[in-house]
Formats: sequence, structure tokens, C-alpha cells
Amino acid sequence: MKRLEQVRVCLLELCRSGVGLRFPSGRRVQIQVLKALLLAELSCFAQPSALLKKEFLFEDGAAPTNHTSTLVETRDGLLAAWIGGPESRHPSSGVFTARYDAREWSKPALVFDGTQKDGSVRYACWNPVLFQPSHGPLLMFYKVGPSPEGWWGMLTTSTNQGRTWSAPTRLPAGFIGPVRNKPVELANDSLLCGASTEEGGWAVHMEHALDRVTRWEKTPNLRAVDGLQAIQPAIFPHGDGTFQILCRTKQGFLAESRSKDKGRTWSELRAIELPNPNGAVDGLRLSDGRFLLVYNDSATVRGTLSVAISKEGRDWTKVLSLESAEGEFSYPAVIQARNGLVHITYSWNRQRIRHAIVDPAKLPPASR
Repeated sequence: MKRLEQVRVCLLELCRSGVGLRFPSGRRVQIQVLKALLLAELSCFAQPSALLKKEFLFEDGAAPTNHTSTLVETRDGLLAAWIGGPESRHPSSGVFTARYDAREWSKPALVFDGTQKDGSVRYACWNPVLFQPSHGPLLMFYKVGPSPEGWWGMLTTSTNQGRTWSAPTRLPAGFIGPVRNKPVELANDSLLCGASTEEGGWAVHMEHALDRVTRWEKTPNLRAVDGLQAIQPAIFPHGDGTFQILCRTKQGFLAESRSKDKGRTWSELRAIELPNPNGAVDGLRLSDGRFLLVYNDSATVRGTLSVAISKEGRDWTKVLSLESAEGEFSYPAVIQARNGLVHITYSWNRQRIRHAIVDPAKLPPASR
């Protein structure tokens, strides 16, 4: 930083002197122009990074494959959950959790598997989703079944910040719960959940959990134009009962739909300009009103994972790269903690779960 300040002072002195540079062509460039260009470059190095920390939840997990994480803030710090097992879709896979006390992560612990009540068969577990409503216990939704085409929704609760859990119960027939991303709590304490099905083709619908998750309602499948196949909606609240969802697709870009009546009815699913390599996304509305999205910034591969922001949820500006390398960095989960910092977890090559902490106040502004 001292060297950067010295360079800045020298540039200012050159500017005051009116010195210019003359190139062999005879063209003269004033130091004023050079100063503006160089200071712009220097500001990129001098500005503190918005990425405060990046770490693994564990170095050696209890399972060789670890994937599809979820994240929540409790009174005692962060709690993460994910699926671990011999490989994806394996019936021995289960739900693991770990706690973060602002210094380090606890050792992973297996909390649930897909063994059925009679013990005769064990199915794979899928896509846990943690959520803390404003009233009531901590919630964990997850799926159990042989495949995404044949899974069913499960729910368990905790009254001690996720240290112990109630016996899991199966959601009513035909309901999945939040399929991959966190729900949004409405003014009447109900939960708006992004859901989707894959049996017989991909389709998105929305579910409402009412009366403290004891009663469920759902919309019809959202109509998709131009043969769009989408799943796993991430919900963005806009206020006044208006919501936006962004969905993973098979077509190389994200799909969007909006609701103006608290999630009861939705516009047609349409493609937007952001790329998508058939990978999950997550996002939220920041406390300052901006929208933040974590996504794979590619139409073909999951080797790049980025953060984008938007003022209105329409035009997105990429502001931070979390990963860009050979490999797979996927299935992000993102929350904003009470202190304003943003926490992101994601799958790192399906071997480990990575945690990133971002200060949104240090992110560049959205272009519009």
C-alpha cells in the first residue's frame, strides 16, 4: 500500500507540471490522460476485496462425495447441511451437518439417511434445505428416493439450533417442499417454496406451507415458452407481494418468471441473457435493496462460479469470481447474516464443501 501511495503522489506531481509524452509518430499524450488511466488501474489493486474469506468446511470428509449444500444462521452461528455418500445417487448417501462459530467449522456429523421405517430398504437422500422462520423451530427439508423422478419430500425440526432433530416426517403426497433453494417467509408466516418435478419432463411449480408447515397448497406447473425445460427455482422478493424466480434449464441460459400476487399466479417462464450450464443457482435480496445472484457464468461448464448483482433483478452485473478453473464448482447456497456479511457454500468438485464470506458493501455497484 505504501508503494501504491508513492506512485499516486508521483502521478499527481507529473500532472501539475503539465509534462506530456511524445511518441515516435509525433503524437503527444498529456500526463493528465495517463494519470486517469493508471489511477483507475491502481484503484482496482488498492480497493479492499469484497471476498473476505474462502475455506473448506472439512479437509477429509466422512464420505468421498459431498454435494448440494444448504446454509442457515442460528443464534449460535452458522449451520450447514449437505449430502455425503460413496457417489451421487448412491442409496448409502445421507444428510451431514457442521457448525461454524466464526472461527472454524465443526467435524461433519451424519444426521439422517434414507433407511425406511421397517428397515427393509435404504434410499438415497437429496437436496437438504435449512430455514429458520421468524417463529417456531429450525426447519430442514430434504428428499428421499431412488431418483429425482421418484423422490418424496421430508421435514424435520430442531429447537436447539440444529444440535438434535425431530423424527423426520413425510410431506403430503404430491408435495416436494423447497426442492433445492431456501423458501421465503410471507407476512402471514406462511412459506413460499420453489419446487419442481422431473418425472415425465422438467416442470416448475410453487408451493405454500401454511399454519406452521402443517398445511400445504401448490400452483399448477408454470407454463414455459419455446420448449423451455426448467427446475430448481431461486426466489427473489421485490416487495408488495411481488416475487421473481430464476431457474436452471437444459437450454444454456437461466429462465425467469414473476408473480404480482404473493406467489399465487406466475408469468410464463422465459429465458434471460444470463448463461447456465444446466446447474443450480441461488440468490437473495440484500438488506440495501440490491439483488445478489451466485451462478455458473457459462452455458456449457461448471468450472466458473461467479457473483452478480442487480438493482431491479433484470440487468445483472458480474462483480466477483469465486472459482474459475478446471473442475466443477456448483450448487451454491447463499444467505446474508445479521451483521450484513454474505455467506456462500458450494460443492467443490463434489468432493468437499467450500465456504466463502463476502462483504456486499465492498462489491462494485450494479451498472443499472
